[in-house]
Amino acid sequence: DVADYRDVDPLFGSLADCQRLIEEAHARGIRVLLDWVANHTSDKHEWFESSRTDPSGPHGDWYWWADKPANNWISAFGGSAWTYDEVRGQYYLHLFAPAQPDLNWNIPGVKAAMLDTLRFWLDLGVDGFRADVVHLIGRDPALESLPHLEPHAGVSLGLDDLVHNYLDPLTHEHLQDIRSVLDEYPGDRVIVGEVALGPQHSHEVPDYLGSIERPELSQSFEFSLMGATWEPSSWRETIAASLRHHGPRASQPRGTRPAWVLSNHDASRLRTRLGGGLASEARARAATTILLTLPGSAYLYAGDEWGLEDAEIPEDRRVDMIGRDVARAPLPWDETPAHGWPVADPWLPWPPETDLRNAQTQQRDNSSFLNMLRELLTLRRTRLPRSASLSWVASAHDVLAYEITDTVGGSPASLVVVNFGDTPLGLEQALPGFRGSRIGECMFDSVARHPESIDGGMLVPYSARIFSLILG
Repeated sequence: DVADYRDVDPLFGSLADCQRLIEEAHARGIRVLLDWVANHTSDKHEWFESSRTDPSGPHGDWYWWADKPANNWISAFGGSAWTYDEVRGQYYLHLFAPAQPDLNWNIPGVKAAMLDTLRFWLDLGVDGFRADVVHLIGRDPALESLPHLEPHAGVSLGLDDLVHNYLDPLTHEHLQDIRSVLDEYPGDRVIVGEVALGPQHSHEVPDYLGSIERPELSQSFEFSLMGATWEPSSWRETIAASLRHHGPRASQPRGTRPAWVLSNHDASRLRTRLGGGLASEARARAATTILLTLPGSAYLYAGDEWGLEDAEIPEDRRVDMIGRDVARAPLPWDETPAHGWPVADPWLPWPPETDLRNAQTQQRDNSSFLNMLRELLTLRRTRLPRSASLSWVASAHDVLAYEITDTVGGSPASLVVVNFGDTPLGLEQALPGFRGSRIGECMFDSVARHPESIDGGMLVPYSARIFSLILG
């Protein structure tokens, strides 16, 4: 939740610090996107304070108020989505926590003010935004009850499925107006949406990209890989479904590009989800290899480039109401006790193994997760096609394999082979029937220290390899 859309939380610095960050990033060819929370504000925001104290004032109708709960909606975090406010003497709507009252985007003043917050940061130089739960900003003013929910019942559906019931077509009109603001500015300004519809509705995610004539989001996060189990069949089915959903359609004849993610601030870290310990690092390296070789864009969650695991958060240190602090611990930048921060004990405890999993230490270690990732990113930029298509390769045992082919031309095809199992395999075992004469050099190995030390004929457990392919 946001208490001031035009300032920086003093915990992290000042507006001047932010401007300097943007300028220094741009000088290094790095673009900066900011988080933009469109659905709700903090209950400490001046708009909400004004709305609750002056119902007939300029912000009186900027939130959803009712003399009694207007429907049977329940919060994504459990309990009623309506909370009574003693000051105003009415109930207000919040699809999330009570401290996060929902804005009423049907009010022209709300929409204009929120679009102006985008212009404020675009004028400051940011290159775009990550838009928080932006699929929820449309709202039918009737606020009709959901027929399958008992009044004020506890959450009986999955969170994503529950939130899906609140979607409204008005959202698309708002998104078109939001995109128009970005298009007012020079350069390739982007807005990436957190459209979390859950596995039952993931095929609808590309709808929020709009059409060629009426564009909406620039990209929408593809969360499906976060739910894949550590089995090649699960990853193959998940990837195939996502690529199918993003395929050509009437509004997008060329299809759209998935924006893949493996972790974010709302879930346990990748290594923790993959079991923790030494084996989980190898699995995380292999998973990251898949992430960065799939057609589309790839997003890395800060700290995953060092292979961080969840932090242990004592009860008295918790900040988040539903336990997501474990993936939000401060990032360790160096080897000092304060790890590059102004204080040695910031707002949350440190994640595990900060003596090894910090940027300074990992930069010096050629075999570190960080340097493995840098090698993979270099390969992605220099050897893998920008406009790619994926085709599956028949595999055996616990192996996932696919070809990446340039749909425009100019880049040779590549072969990605991932051993999900705990048994070493030769390529002929992993890829029965695949013509070995087509396999060229091994360009990348997720576990090898140096590419030149790679034994191209063996896949060790939980490893990924990328080969060039010889045409013909």
